[in-house]
Amino acid sequence: MFIDVRTLPDGSRLETDLAIIGGGVAGITLARALADSRAHICIIEAGGLEYDAEVQAFYDGECVGISYPLTGNRLRYFGGSSNHWGGFCRPLEAIDFEVRDWVPHSGWPFAIDELAPYYGPASEVVEIAPPRFGDKTYWARHTGTELPDLPSGRMEQRFVQFSPPTRFGTRYRDELRAAPNVDVLLNANVTLIAARTDGRSVQAVRIATLNGLHHEVHARQFVLATGGLENARMLLLSDDVMPAGLGNRHDLVGRYFMEHPHLSGFGDIVLADLERLPPIYRRRVRVEGRDASAAFTPSERFLRDNALLNAVFMAGEAGTYRDDTTADWPHARQHVDMLRAASHLIGRPHRPADAPLGNWLGLGCACEQAPNPDSRVMLTDERDRLGLRRIRLDWRLTHQDRHSVVTHMRMLAAEIGALGAGRMLVYAEHPDDWPAIVSGGAHHMGTTRMHDDPRQGVVDRNAKVHGVDNLYIAGSSVFPTSGAANPTLTIVALTLRLADHLRTRVT
Repeated sequence: MFIDVRTLPDGSRLETDLAIIGGGVAGITLARALADSRAHICIIEAGGLEYDAEVQAFYDGECVGISYPLTGNRLRYFGGSSNHWGGFCRPLEAIDFEVRDWVPHSGWPFAIDELAPYYGPASEVVEIAPPRFGDKTYWARHTGTELPDLPSGRMEQRFVQFSPPTRFGTRYRDELRAAPNVDVLLNANVTLIAARTDGRSVQAVRIATLNGLHHEVHARQFVLATGGLENARMLLLSDDVMPAGLGNRHDLVGRYFMEHPHLSGFGDIVLADLERLPPIYRRRVRVEGRDASAAFTPSERFLRDNALLNAVFMAGEAGTYRDDTTADWPHARQHVDMLRAASHLIGRPHRPADAPLGNWLGLGCACEQAPNPDSRVMLTDERDRLGLRRIRLDWRLTHQDRHSVVTHMRMLAAEIGALGAGRMLVYAEHPDDWPAIVSGGAHHMGTTRMHDDPRQGVVDRNAKVHGVDNLYIAGSSVFPTSGAANPTLTIVALTLRLADHLRTRVT
């Protein structure tokens, strides 16, 4: 049942077994996973069923580090940021879970083997099943093209599968509405996670509406699932019993904010014969009802040998050159000159007179960010309409982040050349060559990180807040490291794992 809390009598008290704060990917996944249990479940969503600019404005805040669009990267209505999600799906790699001596603060409390069984069900949730992320034979067979091996072992081929993309708020709305044990509260802004006097458990969450009403939801178990920025903000705001904020005994809440720096314009691939590079390497292809594209990732051996962070590169068709091309876009002259000078090396020594001179592919890169305690979410003194302090984000990158990406670019250029399909022009030759403005992927990670030691993490291996018996956190804010894969698939997998843990605790 969906309930607009603006229509309830002021001061309403609602009782439930499990209160999920947030109706985005994690919150909806958790409710669906437990909808077959005997527990009564309540999703508390700050927005409604549609976008509302007045509600969206609550995400406004201050940036004091790298410039970052705090409002535009998230959506405050049912379905959360899945409402503008691009659908990129790929699991983390095994090395991403390890303690790596060259990556400060790295290591998850468990290996990938513990999460791997959940990636299959997660793929069904995001509608890309069956998952075929590393199965080159599968994609070769179903696309009817031979996929060449990368020769040096420094780079590997992975495959990104694309969700339709699944809009969780619309795709699963009817299912949740029909579930007899699930209530979805709309337009319900949580203003406080109210702890008991000893701070060791939560007794209720307080809700305010924009039309001036106040309610409470009481539960046996609580899950905070409002995203990588708001999860930290909500804990910091809940300071009535614990002055530093709930779960913040060791000043870790909000620290280790990570993004995936997305770089474009750092390099291009030039091809004399487009057909020498299989289509899946240069655009999305459709196989058995779903889309996929090849990606280039550094091999585990290369990461270890060179003490590098992870990264992923993808290429896309960007333009065609002919003999009379006079394009003035960046680097066009370099492309044309290379095609004329090197066509005998990269595919077409005897080009037909009416054939294009060649093609170029644009490259995109998403890279792992090293966990950094000084990259963090804090609170400003400015308050929103409900009287809550707004976010201050200080996103920071390090030399290690930049050095890793530039090194991977050079290696990718070598791999493209060794394949004999084309040549790659690299425009960033030094870590300091990064663009002045670095964008992210709207991937907010790390601010309530997972660690068995409460002095090194906010939640334990089961995503329970250290020192608080009945409060859990869902979403990418618990990631100790980011890897280079888009986080949504892993968010879903972790949430399904959390559902298994909670099943006996809420019934």
